[in-house]
Amino acid sequence: MSSKTRMNVYFEPELLKQAEALPLRRNVSKSAVIEVAVASFLSADASERLEAVFARRMDRIDRQIGGMDEDLAIMGETLALFIRFWLTVTPPLPDSAQASARAKGVERFEGFLQSLGRKLATGDRFLRELSRDIDTRRDGNSG
Repeated sequence: MSSKTRMNVYFEPELLKQAEALPLRRNVSKSAVIEVAVASFLSADASERLEAVFARRMDRIDRQIGGMDEDLAIMGETLALFIRFWLTVTPPLPDSAQASARAKGVERFEGFLQSLGRKLATGDRFLRELSRDIDTRRDGNSG
């Protein structure tokens, strides 16, 4: 006859609901369910399964970071090309036009911010659109 020791544990509410529902469905005690779960977690197979789960998650995170790196590189190149183009084609303004150009610039920048806000609110990002455009051109579907 084995002796058992009582242990108090704390669960997140959702996990507690699951831990209480399973014994009812299986017609076993809560203690039996928790004991099997802990034994499984502590077994060698469990550590291998846990390691596999972590490896899959790390791979997914690595792919996400890789995509973010690519997006960041595209944004950097886009900004650099825009700045080069703008500096190349924009003539300097005479002093008499500076004030009105600044006022127009503030107005246009406000319009830009509103447009950016609408774009971000839709969740459809420029880089996704750019990627779709590039894919469409590669597939030969654009005229």
